[in-house]
Amino acid sequence: MNLEDHLKENPELKKQFDALDAYIGELATPEGSLINVLHYAQEIFGYLPDEVLEFVSSRLNVPRSTVYGVVTFYHFFSRVPKGRHTVTVCLGTACYVRGGNAVYEKVMRTLGIKAGETTQDGRFSLDLVRCVGACGLAPVVVIDKDTYGRSTPEKVATLLNKYA
Repeated sequence: MNLEDHLKENPELKKQFDALDAYIGELATPEGSLINVLHYAQEIFGYLPDEVLEFVSSRLNVPRSTVYGVVTFYHFFSRVPKGRHTVTVCLGTACYVRGGNAVYEKVMRTLGIKAGETTQDGRFSLDLVRCVGACGLAPVVVIDKDTYGRSTPEKVATLLNKYA
């Protein structure tokens, strides 16, 4: 089934693609806007499935390989559906040396998932990154857009409960 047929059968999906199309249409200069468009698309769809990447490629006149390359290079883009809350644990050098691995282990045990996975109830997704740029606060956990510095395994449950 092609995208047009799929959109005819799913009005909510059509609204999402229409919103993305309108956003792209309002850009003063679509050239060089790929990352911004992908961010907006991910806000709308929650992740970036193939149909969205192909649509963006077509509308921006950017090769699909370039779009896929950008999406797979940057950690903040997701090709799979995410939970309502994204927990990101930093394991860069400063975070690792200050106990980030123990924090990560506790988050995994508490949520019952590994990096790149989503809890069965769809509440949390877990990401692991090499640096969030807050080395002075190491170890760092980011939940959605909230940054928690000087994290410890003992603080993990309290942090996660704020988002339950």
